[in-house]
Amino acid sequence: MPASTQTPSLIRFATAGSVDDGKSTLIGRLLYDTKSILDDQLDAIKSRLTDEIDLARLTDGLKAEREQGITIDVAYRYFSTGSRRFIIADSPGHVEYTRNMVTAASNADLAMVLIDATKGITQQTRRHLYIASLLGLQHLVVCINKMDLVNFAEERFRDIEDELQTLRQQLNFSDIAVIPVSAFHGDNVVTSSKNMPWYTSRTLIEQLESVDISRQNTFRHTRLPIQHVIRSDNQSSHRSDAGDFSRGYAGRLVSGRLAAGDPIVVLPSSRRTKIKTISTSDGLVQEAEAPQSVVVTFEDELDAGRGNVIIKEGEPATVGRTIQASICWMDDEALIVNQVYLLKQGTQLIKARVSNILEKLNLDTLVSENAAEPNKFELNQIGKVEIQLAEPLVFDPYATNKTMGSFILINQSSNATAAAGLLLELKNEDVQ
Repeated sequence: MPASTQTPSLIRFATAGSVDDGKSTLIGRLLYDTKSILDDQLDAIKSRLTDEIDLARLTDGLKAEREQGITIDVAYRYFSTGSRRFIIADSPGHVEYTRNMVTAASNADLAMVLIDATKGITQQTRRHLYIASLLGLQHLVVCINKMDLVNFAEERFRDIEDELQTLRQQLNFSDIAVIPVSAFHGDNVVTSSKNMPWYTSRTLIEQLESVDISRQNTFRHTRLPIQHVIRSDNQSSHRSDAGDFSRGYAGRLVSGRLAAGDPIVVLPSSRRTKIKTISTSDGLVQEAEAPQSVVVTFEDELDAGRGNVIIKEGEPATVGRTIQASICWMDDEALIVNQVYLLKQGTQLIKARVSNILEKLNLDTLVSENAAEPNKFELNQIGKVEIQLAEPLVFDPYATNKTMGSFILINQSSNATAAAGLLLELKNEDVQ
């Protein structure tokens, strides 16, 4: 692969699939064949008897994982080629660890799902495909692994590929690449397979290098959730070149840009003013853009605080107390309708209760259905719910702004993350 004089671009991808599909071996193969493994790591995973390398052990960081031969936690690995740098999030295959897959995919640019050629598409495969699609990932790479165990048969590959095309009707990926591989032997991972001359498209690494993610996350409306209010009595802990002010508002721009003089609206109060100054770690600036952290001051004195959101005039956000959302339940304790949870979105923390379970996902068909048991929602279930909030929530739909459109529900008694959610719409929505 030719070297580049420019800094390689970065892509994050999440791996998923059913247990024993060979994700760890495939990631190990990627690391090994791209020469991304240190000598001491190689020595640590070599068999003392045969001197063979166990590629799967490269991703098994936990003692429990090594003993059980499975991946439990999300394991992050890094490697690079001449044209691109990669961060891999290897998520578990077992159904009880589906919540880890949500964590892995939430910050990814691409999903890589493995299917065991000897087993075909399973329910867990469907669950992972749906979660990746639900989280707004546009690009999908499906590796039909263990092709060596089906004698590299093209017919077996085409059968699974045809089934994936049928499932595609229920998914929202802009492109899907399906690649036959043998992670154990390295076929079509980094180098083309001589065992599958009938496959003439890209290898896995070529596909990963060619995916164009430049058009993703193009939502540019300015959103600045206030994280902290800086008053004159505690300015001493901040840079002296940040300007003199009686009250400043600190936070990270999650999207868009902000300039001194811009007319803004503070939500949910809808109070209006203009930006007076902007300061960053480098001092006073005229303009800042996402994802910079800033301290801003207003031309007028306003009552604003943590959890409020600064937007530009003419770039409306949605505010309301009744929302609808898609959720993946992540708590061992089942959802209890009308029980009070905490909803955390950005810097907003609001008491909330799920007032109605609207739909549940049928994992066999990937179609949402009316909830047969409207008061029952358990671990790893996915569906659509209605949530009532104690205070107004400021958000954008997840489809347009991932940061402003995602949230978690927290179990108040255990402080555990109960659900991950994607905001869809409001009843009687109030667009500011």
